[in-house]
Amino acid sequence: MTDRLCKAVFFWVTISALLTSCSGSGLTGTVKSKAEIAAIEADAKDWPTYGGQPSGTKYAALDQINRDNVRELQLAWTHHTGDLAFDGVKADFTVSEMTPIYANERLYICTPYNRVEALDPATGKTLWSYDPKKPLTGNMYKQNYCRGVSYWQAADRTKRAAECGKRIFFATQNAVLLSLDADSGKPCAAFGDGGRVNMAALDYKGMGQVANTSPPAIYKNIVIVGGAVRDNHERDSLDGIVRGFDAVSGRQIWAWNPIPADISEVTGAANTWAPISVDIRNGRVFLPTGSASYDTYGVNRKENIPDANAVVVLDALTGKRIWSYQTIRHDLWDYDVPAMPTLATIEKDGKAVEVVIQGTKTGNIFVLDRKTGKSLFPIKEMPAPKSDILGEITSPTQPMPVLPKPVTPQMIKADDGWGALGFDAAECRGKLAKFRNDGVFTPPSVKGSILHPSFLGGVNWGGIAYDPNSGLAIVNSSNLVSSVTLMPRSQYDEKLHKRPGVSVYEMKGAPYVMLREVLMSSLGAPCNPPPWGRLTAIDMKTGEHRWQVPFGRVEFSTKFRSLASWGAPNQGGPIVTKGGLIFIGASLDSRFHAYDMQSGKELWSYEVPAPATATPMTFQHSDGRQYVVVSAGGHGGFQTRLSDAIVAFALPKKK
Repeated sequence: MTDRLCKAVFFWVTISALLTSCSGSGLTGTVKSKAEIAAIEADAKDWPTYGGQPSGTKYAALDQINRDNVRELQLAWTHHTGDLAFDGVKADFTVSEMTPIYANERLYICTPYNRVEALDPATGKTLWSYDPKKPLTGNMYKQNYCRGVSYWQAADRTKRAAECGKRIFFATQNAVLLSLDADSGKPCAAFGDGGRVNMAALDYKGMGQVANTSPPAIYKNIVIVGGAVRDNHERDSLDGIVRGFDAVSGRQIWAWNPIPADISEVTGAANTWAPISVDIRNGRVFLPTGSASYDTYGVNRKENIPDANAVVVLDALTGKRIWSYQTIRHDLWDYDVPAMPTLATIEKDGKAVEVVIQGTKTGNIFVLDRKTGKSLFPIKEMPAPKSDILGEITSPTQPMPVLPKPVTPQMIKADDGWGALGFDAAECRGKLAKFRNDGVFTPPSVKGSILHPSFLGGVNWGGIAYDPNSGLAIVNSSNLVSSVTLMPRSQYDEKLHKRPGVSVYEMKGAPYVMLREVLMSSLGAPCNPPPWGRLTAIDMKTGEHRWQVPFGRVEFSTKFRSLASWGAPNQGGPIVTKGGLIFIGASLDSRFHAYDMQSGKELWSYEVPAPATATPMTFQHSDGRQYVVVSAGGHGGFQTRLSDAIVAFALPKKK
């Protein structure tokens, strides 16, 4: 019992800290012809964008590393950025969420301090570095981070050979769009003001500040940028305007606003903070939009806002809206669409259909026809409970896919309260019983309401990877129960209510202060049963789960980690390869993993310098070797071990 208690205490203390921050041989199930797969693979040899390809499939048609030899994978090189902040450093915490891209025979990265670097893909050595001098403190979310950069090149080969004929675009954390020469790292002087466009100076029609958390999308000569705003602070937050800029001059070509003009003065947000996908062949941009402000209190936005919490499709050249599909109506739970839409071709009823696969914080997976927005699987209109907040009007129903099934539980009862030692289970049952609990869409209340899945998801920004050979979509997810309370402002006492584990949101001008927390026992244990993280494979031909396994562990020292069967909350996403492999970091135990795509069995793992809370990538360099690269710097907001490392793996060199 003593050993069990020690494991519980170590694990749960760490979890509590985390949650207060905010195809190869043998693959089966081919769904397309050899010619169709060959066409896909011809475009998926490199990793020129954040999602592998503009479509966001996170797939590489590489099989030098495969299920038969992945156990031989070894460290090829480690690159240290030098950008690292923790307690005692005069900078906000550093967060490792960056995915490198491979283009122009180089790796391109950004650091948490928003420096951009070009690396030698075979050695990890720096070829050039550019520092935009971003402030290191006072950042939105009080963290230093970046997720990646984007590559563009002129269509004309003669122009491509000239200075700035190949460019790196980067949207910094403080909303500056940079254009750098891909060969030298020098700013492209003719772009905007000396190589930069200050997006923070543009009109976003509301209150607050704009930031960037994801790399721009590229379509022909247009650079497409979304933005992040602070949740649950302003009533009329900045509108979630998405903009398209000329890649050469920096001139704004179009701007699209998800907030209807007639209510823009009373609400805002519905912004696209997650990565954007591009259908290159059809010239369409796919946006994952978030909630309108205030997020969890909606009396100021009773009108329909159909492009909030939606997959929205725009014409890439003009920014004109083509269609949208709303995954949550009148969001009161902060259930942003959090991940890059995955554009794939699947088989349905014997026909090849171009679709968008969208993961959500609720754990629902929507599969939509890419041309029309119509769901390929049945959608049930689930009756939703009414709010007891004065003036609040909830949507009477919410769309719930019949297939695929959710990747995480959506209902918890008080009797489900979990604990390892008995008394903590009783404690959790009592805690759960205190809150209003009418299922997945229980509205926030003064009493306090259960929010399950939590505001962390379900699926988060790591998103989905899709393998065109097997037709499997791979998704990692978290599973935690939380609560949300609308505390009357007149009753709010900072000394009483602002305590460890509780996040307080001001909601300026509202009669309430919003309190949110992940529900734990006094030992720090999540009150819902494990596993608290999962990895799921979904057969897109049928919509059924092929397999699901616990995923994620938490480390307490270099020698001790939580139980694998518990799983753990995770950040970052998977990638898949023609070699039949899933590569994923994401977990909090400083291990980088390879899984068998067909079975979900772990085939290989490697201890990296810090948790790899990022999405990896892979490419085959001109030296003939396939490399797999991941950022392994940890997450300051989660209080994990920290590093400034980017690590690359390859098979041993042939003698």
